[in-house]
Amino acid sequence: MKRYSALLFIAFFSGATTLVGYKLFFESHRNGNSIVTMAPQYNARNVALGAENIDFTAAADQAVHTVVHVKNVSVRTVYDPIREFFYGARGGIQQEQIGTGSGVIISQDGYIVTNNHVIKDANQLEVTLNNKKVYKAKLIGTDSKMDIALLKIDADEKLPYATFADSDQVRVGEWVLAVGNPYNLTSTVTAGIVSAKARNLDTNGIQSFIQTDAAVNPGNSGGALVNTRGELIGINTMISSPTGSYAGYSFAVPSNITRKIIEDIMEFGNVQRGVLGAVGNELNGVRAKELGIKQTEGYYITNVIENSGAAKAGIKKGDVIVKLDNQKITTYPELTGYLNTKRPNDRINVTVIRDGQTKVIPVTLVKNDVINTEFRGLELENLSAADKKRYNIESGVRIKNVTNERLLPYKEELVGSIILSIDNTNAADVEAVSKMLGNKDDREGASVRLLTKNGQILRFII
Repeated sequence: MKRYSALLFIAFFSGATTLVGYKLFFESHRNGNSIVTMAPQYNARNVALGAENIDFTAAADQAVHTVVHVKNVSVRTVYDPIREFFYGARGGIQQEQIGTGSGVIISQDGYIVTNNHVIKDANQLEVTLNNKKVYKAKLIGTDSKMDIALLKIDADEKLPYATFADSDQVRVGEWVLAVGNPYNLTSTVTAGIVSAKARNLDTNGIQSFIQTDAAVNPGNSGGALVNTRGELIGINTMISSPTGSYAGYSFAVPSNITRKIIEDIMEFGNVQRGVLGAVGNELNGVRAKELGIKQTEGYYITNVIENSGAAKAGIKKGDVIVKLDNQKITTYPELTGYLNTKRPNDRINVTVIRDGQTKVIPVTLVKNDVINTEFRGLELENLSAADKKRYNIESGVRIKNVTNERLLPYKEELVGSIILSIDNTNAADVEAVSKMLGNKDDREGASVRLLTKNGQILRFII
């Protein structure tokens, strides 16, 4: 009898321990703020479910109140040659232009994130909340490369705001909602799935979009892409369409990149970008065969930029990057997308395959303006934000030194000038130029578009 009583006690104790452990561990994670721990459980419940079986109402109700309408008022001068000829009127006519878009409230005291192209060249910015209240907005800062801008309104109340999810945890096939406030109609909601991650549209250096098939139309730019919990996973930025209207695909800047840009603008006044300094190409079956290597996925290094973190850490030409920290790297947008969440002096672990062996190399990222590269006897360096503002340009690289014998007679004029493009491709920065050159035969000529120190635009062939 004693034996059965002991067995019964052990069984009861084990069951109670399991129940308490479940409550303490799983319930604490479910009630916490960690998106990473919630995502697998949440996604598992939605497997094989159609849209009609998922309740979007709670997420939509949460998101619509955080999305605003943004009105951009700009003034341009229009010249009328006929009026000038007949009436002798000199000077142009001032015309007011109005552009519209959407934005997302990200703090209860009125900070709003939107697209840079929504507010570009604005003389006046106006924000309309979902409850129809209207406020003047102040521009805090922008990042034209990632098409993000930060605004601020002084509201007379605490505002509803979006909470950021971890966009690295977003999964292809996950249901999402696109929320915008176009044409002052109050917020509108469309549903779709994540079609792809780390999309590279090769547009002015912007990389690593979240692609979705949720309908996004003009006026929704700057709106929110949210998961089915109403958490922000991206800022809707553009659509892919031959007509200018939605035709199946839309793209959003991931929330992790957006958050980092906003934090940089608020803390430093500009965006701090940590540079790896390893330039190369994506691998695939064809390229791997040409290179004589086994790896068909990863980022193959063709050049390591002088003074960069990669160079100092010992990364070499021929290495294949397969992971940054715990993020698997198979494409260039995946690499740049992860690096865009980092700052100078951040330390990351770069996993490479070298001569068939896997190595983990710690790398300290450097500032964008301390690296340089060489192009046909021209030593190039990145521009600072002040340089871009001074010359009223968004991209370019400065000629730091000239070693090309044929160009030495023009060294005084060339040093300090800015290369705007090479072979009609924007010279966004030193890394972009190095990547271009990695795909170019040294024997080929290169057409260079140059901005001289006195403001002239020149074209020549090296």
